[in-house]
Amino acid sequence: MNRLPFFDNARLILIFLVVFGHMIQPFATDSQLINSIYAFIYIFHMPMFILLAGFFAKGIGEPKYILKLAKNLLLPYFIFQVIYTGLYLLLGREDVYVGILKPQWAMWFLVSLFSWHILLILFKRFPAYVGIPLTVLIGISVGYVDLSSFGLSLSRTIVFFPFFLAGYYMNKEHVVMLKTKGLRIIGLIFAVVLFVFIYSSINIDVSLDTDWLTGAIAYRSLEAEISGSLMRLIIYVLATLLIIFMIAWIPDKNYGYLTKLGQNTLYVYLLHGFIIQPLREFDVLWYDRWYETFIFVIFSALIVLVLSSKPVVTLTRPLVELKWKK
Repeated sequence: MNRLPFFDNARLILIFLVVFGHMIQPFATDSQLINSIYAFIYIFHMPMFILLAGFFAKGIGEPKYILKLAKNLLLPYFIFQVIYTGLYLLLGREDVYVGILKPQWAMWFLVSLFSWHILLILFKRFPAYVGIPLTVLIGISVGYVDLSSFGLSLSRTIVFFPFFLAGYYMNKEHVVMLKTKGLRIIGLIFAVVLFVFIYSSINIDVSLDTDWLTGAIAYRSLEAEISGSLMRLIIYVLATLLIIFMIAWIPDKNYGYLTKLGQNTLYVYLLHGFIIQPLREFDVLWYDRWYETFIFVIFSALIVLVLSSKPVVTLTRPLVELKWKK
């Protein structure tokens, strides 16, 4: 498939949000502004990342394709699971070893991405108007079961699968159709109103507010056995709307070097923890004033630029892609 600048631009923006979200996370319980930004980002940034992954999953079903997926996703998972465990031990966090089946920090995405491709073999047999609502229903229902003891990011895999399936059904024409001035204006207004609502209603003393957005926690643990299904449905709707508006806003123009960096988002995703985790452990970062948020923005952008640069990609390709040359 010929690369479209829109998708690389979108990936670059989304990986920046991933890094930025992880950087500000330690301060989410200290600042109403940071907590609101964190919650707003987490409503849509991973669902949209997953949607884009589904868009490029058109070839699933052939045995060679599945073997290639296992090599490209599961082997790096095992490698980085070991490396991150070693990092945590070096940082003095000896209680972090949870076994190979329970992903360390952000490694859940690799396991879930492989699982979504496998699930797609079954669900692509349904038309979109059947498959997507069905997976949403399953995603809502799974909240009544505590799957944390099973490992392998099982709950997140099920909860976020509707976005992957929607991405599979999406085509270039859908992207073009959404890129209208009207949607951009509506999206901007909606985003501002939603952020103001989050800022005015979120409780920074209660982590349950943002735990809803991870897809990893059962309703009982969120103290919402009755209202949990409605809350998850609302999050599905909000994520879908924000994704639509993001598609409308993200440019489809080729910005040369910057757009090309969007091809290396997996490197940023896997490697940025080696920067973020030591910064957290040694309290290098701080937050006292609202304008210091821009420091996190700049620092996150620098991390993305460095980790997606050609020297870093060349150096770490044997770990990420299990090959020496591109």
